[in-house]
Amino acid sequence: MRNKLSSYLEGLSVGLLGLFLLAFPLLFATLTTDIFSLPKQFALGAVVLVSLILFGLKSVADKTVRFRRTPFDLPVLLFIVAVFISSVLADNKAESIVAFASLFFSGALYYLITNTAKTKKAVYFLVGAFIGGGVLTSFLSVFSFFKIYVLPFSFTKSQIFTPMGTLTDQAIYTAVCLALSLYFVLNWRKANKTKLSNTKSSTLGLLAVGALGLAVQVSGLILTLYSLIKLQNPIILPFATGFQVSFAVISQDVNRTILSFLFGSGFGTFGTDFAKFKQAIFNQTNYWNLTFFRSSSFVLELLATTGIIGLLTYLNLVYRIVKQKPLFFPLIFLLIVSFILPFSIVLQVLVFVILALNAAWQGLTSKEYFDVELGLVTLKSGLVAVTADEKREVKHGLSRLLPFFIFFLILIFVGGFGFYSTKYAMANVLFQKSLIAASQNNGSQAYQQQSQALQLFRYNDAYQRVFSQTNLALANTLSASTPKNASPSAQTQQTIYTLIQQSISSAREATTLSPQSAVNWQNLSSVYRSLIGFGKNADSFAVLAAQQAILLDPANPQQYIGLGGLYYQLKIWDKAEEQFKAAINVKPDYANAYYNLAHVLQEKGDIQGALDQLEKVKILVKDDPTSLKKVQAEIDALKAGLKSNAPTAGTPTTTLPAQNPPVAIPAPVTPTPAATPAPSPVTPTPNPTPAK
Repeated sequence: MRNKLSSYLEGLSVGLLGLFLLAFPLLFATLTTDIFSLPKQFALGAVVLVSLILFGLKSVADKTVRFRRTPFDLPVLLFIVAVFISSVLADNKAESIVAFASLFFSGALYYLITNTAKTKKAVYFLVGAFIGGGVLTSFLSVFSFFKIYVLPFSFTKSQIFTPMGTLTDQAIYTAVCLALSLYFVLNWRKANKTKLSNTKSSTLGLLAVGALGLAVQVSGLILTLYSLIKLQNPIILPFATGFQVSFAVISQDVNRTILSFLFGSGFGTFGTDFAKFKQAIFNQTNYWNLTFFRSSSFVLELLATTGIIGLLTYLNLVYRIVKQKPLFFPLIFLLIVSFILPFSIVLQVLVFVILALNAAWQGLTSKEYFDVELGLVTLKSGLVAVTADEKREVKHGLSRLLPFFIFFLILIFVGGFGFYSTKYAMANVLFQKSLIAASQNNGSQAYQQQSQALQLFRYNDAYQRVFSQTNLALANTLSASTPKNASPSAQTQQTIYTLIQQSISSAREATTLSPQSAVNWQNLSSVYRSLIGFGKNADSFAVLAAQQAILLDPANPQQYIGLGGLYYQLKIWDKAEEQFKAAINVKPDYANAYYNLAHVLQEKGDIQGALDQLEKVKILVKDDPTSLKKVQAEIDALKAGLKSNAPTAGTPTTTLPAQNPPVAIPAPVTPTPAATPAPSPVTPTPNPTPAK
C-alpha cells in the first residue's frame, strides 16, 4: 500500500511539472498589471509550492527523506543565497525581495525536477512537455506572422504578438527548445541501431510527429527573427552604457561602498542604478528619455545588482556546467546568450529548467548523480546522518520521525510563502481592475480597489505612487465641484483634507519603500507642488523632494525642468534660470529647456535673451510644424512688445484653492544623501538632433 501511494505521489508530481512546462510559455492574462510575465510567475509559484507538499507527502509515505545529488546542487544554492543576501541588504528592499521571489521559485523548480524525474520515462515526459510548449508558441508566432489570429483578444491580433511578451524572449526560447529537440533526436538516433524498415509503426508515427514539431520550430524561429529585425527592432541598452553603469554601481556608490562592491544594489533594482549612474552623454541617443530596467546583458545586470559575490557564484555555476562531459548544447547556448543579452524573468526560469532537464538526463547514466538519504541518529553517533542510496543497509540509528519533521517544515514554509504570494497576486489583480476603472473615469471605484490592494499588499512603491495621485485627483475633483464664490460643506472639506493626507502619506510611503527611486521623489514633489498655498510649507517640501529626485537621477534633463518649473511658479527667477540651464547642460539639444529658459529671461526683463533662446528652439523643432508655428508666434509677440504664453513647466497640472491659514501637512521623509555628484558639463553638438 505504501509503495502504491509513493508511486502515485511521484506520478502526480511528474504530471504537474510536465503540465507546467507545457503551459509556461503560453500563459498570459489581462487580469494582472503585466499581461505576460506575472501570470507565468504566479503559475511558477503555485506549482513549486504544491510540488513541495507532494515531495513531503512522498517522504512520509516512503518513511525516508531521499534527495538526488547532482554536481550543480551546491553552485545553484550558492547563487540563490548570494542573490538573497543582496536583496536583504538593498536600499530598495521591498522591490528587491519581490524580484528575488521569482528567482527563488526558479531555483526550487530545479531541485524539484531533479528529485522527481529519476526514471527514463519521467525524463522523456518532461522533455516532451517542454518541447510541446515551445512548438505551440511557434505555431502561434507562425499564425500571427501570416495574420491568422486564433486567439479572441484584440491585443493578440498583431503580426508581432507572442505569449512570451517580447520577440526577443520568443526567439531565445524557441532556439533553446529547437536545440533541445535536436539533442534528443541525435541521441535517439545514436542509440537506435535498428533500420527504419524494421521500425514499428507506432515509432514511425512518433518520428513523423517529431519531424513536424521540428519543422514548426524552425519556421517559428526564422519568422520570429525576421519580425524581430524588420517589424519590432527592440531597444536594448548599449553594451558600453551597461558596462559603465555596472562598474559605477560597485565602485562609486559612496554611501555603501563595501556593500555595493560585494552584493550590488539589490537584485531586481537595475532601473534605479541606471537612473543614478548613467552619464549625460546618454542623452545624445534617440532613447534618452527611457528608463532601462534591464542591463545590456544578464551578466552585467548581475554585477550591478548582486555585486562581485553574486557574479562569482553565477560564474561558478557556469564553470561547473561547462566542465561537465558531454556538453549539453541547449544549456551552453543559453549561457552564452546570458553574456550578450538581457534576461527577463521568463529567461531566468528557462535557465533553471534546462539545467534541471540536463541533470535529470545525465542522472540516468552518470555515477556523479545518485540518491542520498537523511536521517536522525543517536547523539552518541551524531545528530544527522547522510547515506548513499546504494548503502541503505547502514541505517541502524536512523529515525523514522525525520520525514514527518521535514513535512512539517515544508507545511510551515508553504503556508507562509503561499500566504504572502497569494496576497501579492490578489493585490495585483485588484490594482489592475482599478487602472481599468480609472481609464473609464470611475474615480470612486479606482480609489476603492486601490485601497483594497494596498490593504492586501502595501509593499509595492508603484501602488503607493499611483494611489497618491488618485487621492489628489479626487480631492481636486471635489474642490472643483464646489460652486464659484461658495464654500464647501464641512463634510466635503473634511473629505478633501482626508484625501490630501492620504495622498501625501502614500507618496511618502513610496519613498520609504524605494528610497533610491527618483520617480518616487519626483511624484512626492508633484503632490506637494499641487498643495502650494493650500498646505503649510508645501513649497519648501516640494523643492526638497525635487532636489532629491535630481540627486538620484542627475543626468535626466526632465528633473531639472521640473525643479525649474517649481521655482518659476514661486517666482524665484534666478533659481529657475539655473535649473533650466542645468537641463541644457546635460542635454544641449533639449528644446523644452531653451523654451522655459526664454520665459524666465522674459520675466527678468531680458527680452533679447529670451528671443535668442526661442530662436534656438526654432532650430530644434524645425521638423515639427505645430511647435514651430507656436514658437514663431511667441517670437513675433515678443518683438511686438507683447507677453507670450506661460512656459510648459511653469504651473502644475492640478492645484487646490489656497487656504488661510494653510493646512498643516507632513514633511517628506528625511532623504538619503546622493550617491553621485551632478554630471559634468557636456560639450554641445554642432548639429543637435531636434528634440520635441
